Amino acid sequence: MKITIIGAGPGGYETAVEAARRGAEVVLVSKGPLGGTCLNEGCIPTKTLCRSAEIADTFAEAEAFGFDNVHYNLDYSRVLERKDAVVAQLREGVATLLKHPNISVVHGTAALRDAHTVVVDGKYEVQSDRIIIAAGSVSASLPIEGAGLATDSAGILSMDKLPRRLAVIGGGVIGLEFASVFNSFGSEVTVLEYFPSILPRFDSDISKRLKLSLSKKGIKINTSAQVTGIGKTDDGLEVKYFLKGAEQSVTADVVLMAVGRRPAVEGLGLEAAGIDFSRRGIVVDENMETNLKGVYAVGDVTGGMMLAHAASWQGLKALDHIFGRADSIDLSLVPAAVFTRPEVAMAGRTEDELKESEIAFKVYKSFFRANGKAVSMGETDGLCKMLAGEDGCILGCHIYGPHASDLIAEVTALIAKGTTMDELADIIHAHPTLSELVSACAR
Repeated sequence: MKITIIGAGPGGYETAVEAARRGAEVVLVSKGPLGGTCLNEGCIPTKTLCRSAEIADTFAEAEAFGFDNVHYNLDYSRVLERKDAVVAQLREGVATLLKHPNISVVHGTAALRDAHTVVVDGKYEVQSDRIIIAAGSVSASLPIEGAGLATDSAGILSMDKLPRRLAVIGGGVIGLEFASVFNSFGSEVTVLEYFPSILPRFDSDISKRLKLSLSKKGIKINTSAQVTGIGKTDDGLEVKYFLKGAEQSVTADVVLMAVGRRPAVEGLGLEAAGIDFSRRGIVVDENMETNLKGVYAVGDVTGGMMLAHAASWQGLKALDHIFGRADSIDLSLVPAAVFTRPEVAMAGRTEDELKESEIAFKVYKSFFRANGKAVSMGETDGLCKMLAGEDGCILGCHIYGPHASDLIAEVTALIAKGTTMDELADIIHAHPTLSELVSACAR
């Protein structure tokens, strides 16, 4: 079995390693650096900034924990040096994983010719039994005047100077993470979100609470704000927007365009190969196979939930179909996390979705302020919210608070196994831990 994989992000390189482990001969075509967007200009570098921001917050809050006269000076150049070092270390790790006798890494731009042929840089042909497209996504932008004056997530990560004023267009995951980070670093941050609430795809109850928390930290958040243009002034960059029927503006030193990402379908030869796709991504079935038999697509290039771990598991789903293996991977159950401070995480259905689907449910809540570990940490802002059906089975979980991204893992597993709230209530959790929030929610 020979498999060609286009793209070296998590959906590409992890699938390549697993395919090789199963005995396949793999050719991995990488247009950019190994690790893709996640490792080089997404998940990993932003999390290193989140950690630096967390330390800055810890210094700022030190007096409440018994420390007097605590002072620090943020050296942003050293923050960037650490970010680059972390990325380099992990990129080297990916390269090591790919040093497998069954894997050949080819650097270049790939395009499909047919169901068995990939052409690299217009001249080098690769023949294979199966093809997996994991080409990822690119930053989206609003079609407004002056859009080119804004930077994207990759640009702000490579910015060598800390902005005094930052305007963020978009109140989704990317926009809020950067807003939270630069607020902790001391920047004056304004967020402009088109929809009535931030994090539009998350539970509305949670997004409202997060907005309140971030606002208390000094982040100015304007929802239902329609951005119309960006222009240069003597004082910086002016972002114009409509809010409540009136034109308003905010001036910043840096403007971050964080209105999502779009599938990188251009230049892949999809139309010529006869693959069904649109601007929303490549169309696939439940096994991640396209309409062209033997050609699969995984990750951001398919649209939908653009998350690194989703791409990785979609790759496994595609491999299981290629090798004829049965699995229990449920691609409709993908946990998500937002690394603001406090964090937000979710798995399963939201309250809004259940109401729209007219599914009967009950709501359960527990609060960090009643959790001993959270009180001792001095981080009591947040809650765990769980939704259960009439039969008691857990349908969704939404956590807002410290380490939400870690806590969601347990409930994701419980949802996958059809666990009821009564069964969860009977599971012993260690004390004192934040995980008791989950147990307390059920009880």
